Amino acid sequence: MTDQPTSQPLAARSSRLSGFYQKSVAERTALIARWANLTAEEVSVLHAGLTVAQADKMIENVIGVFNLPLGIGANFIVNGREVLVPMVVEEPSVIAAVSYAAKLARNGGGFRTGSTRSIMIAQVQLLGVPDAAQATERILHAKPELLAVANTSPGIAARGGGPFDIEVRYLPTTPTQPMLIVHLLFDALDAMGANAVNTAAEAIAPHLERLSGGQALLRILSNLTDQRRAWAEVTIPANTFSSIHAAGAEVIEGIAHANAFAMADPYRAATHNKGILNGIDAVAIATGNDWRAIEAGAHAYAARDGQYRALTEWRVITDNQASNEQTESQPNRTGTALYGRLELPLAVGIVGGATRAHPTAQVALKILGVTSARELSEIMAAVGLAQNLAAIRALATEGIQRGHMALHARQVAVAAGAVGDEVDRIAGQMANEGQIRVERARELLGKK
Repeated sequence: MTDQPTSQPLAARSSRLSGFYQKSVAERTALIARWANLTAEEVSVLHAGLTVAQADKMIENVIGVFNLPLGIGANFIVNGREVLVPMVVEEPSVIAAVSYAAKLARNGGGFRTGSTRSIMIAQVQLLGVPDAAQATERILHAKPELLAVANTSPGIAARGGGPFDIEVRYLPTTPTQPMLIVHLLFDALDAMGANAVNTAAEAIAPHLERLSGGQALLRILSNLTDQRRAWAEVTIPANTFSSIHAAGAEVIEGIAHANAFAMADPYRAATHNKGILNGIDAVAIATGNDWRAIEAGAHAYAARDGQYRALTEWRVITDNQASNEQTESQPNRTGTALYGRLELPLAVGIVGGATRAHPTAQVALKILGVTSARELSEIMAAVGLAQNLAAIRALATEGIQRGHMALHARQVAVAAGAVGDEVDRIAGQMANEGQIRVERARELLGKK
């Protein structure tokens, strides 16, 4: 591609891409290029990805690159804005499912989102403190001095961020000995902030030793970023879920029951939350963010009251209820709707780290059209909520396997040696037969 694509006017853009999956890769790429006003070089990056030379500057001992599919989650409306979501994932059905759920959400006006400030927590572990109460008092009294020492990121400080508070926690009972833990609260703004926060923790550690009379051991950020959260909510009329197989009110009642199961049972909650992270992780990878940190924070947050639970809330409400009002399910009366909400820690950035070093991540951010880390986190929360809706709607109706296995059939066909047009032909026949196995794919290939 050599010509600059013609961009679409913002007012004319819609993320509702009917038949997008039926288009060729070239047609899909051209459509997204027009959507995001991508240059020829940016389109090339989508197809070429990371070079070995670039990879060699990102991590150690590089011998190559490992490619994963980059797809588009379609149909999203977030806070009234049409959004196309770049997602990197190897599992079939994830993008199809999230796009379907986003389509359902359009019937309720799309997703409403919000977020807190981008507050990160650095922890300094103090051992051998002779008097914890006295040390706590001295540390808190020295807060202005400590915050000045911790202000080690001029670029963040210039934009109004940086360290702003100190907290002290005493752990009297641990497997080894009592510990005094100091939390440095740090507003990372549009950065994920790991390096900045860790540097600040290192800087204040000697001062904390002097103030406490103890020894500083660990000086590291926490991935339980419970003061850096994002949330998304949606309200969808019950009739949106109606089909020849079930009434919409019946479907949304089943979704509410499925969520209740995940709230009460950690075995179910683990799988429930994994489905949420299918979507969130895929956006994190596409944008060069640390999906492992996101996973750690999300799972820790899910267990914050002592039991591991679902991160989402799904319940049946009536049309005239505010979305935050508690109600009993009334699935048999007209005018009911499904209300859903997801809130979780989401420490992500749009500057620094792999986000800036990886060329495809930069193109992904351009497609998203985000201007802040908070906006990115809010879109990710909407994606997680949509991903969860798709999964539990399927579980509560026809079951998860039917749609998933039909899409999985293409991978099986490829594994059996199918190429080109053979892939869809073999996959379709296996899906119709209900025999999605490599052995069957090989048999079908042998009949050519």
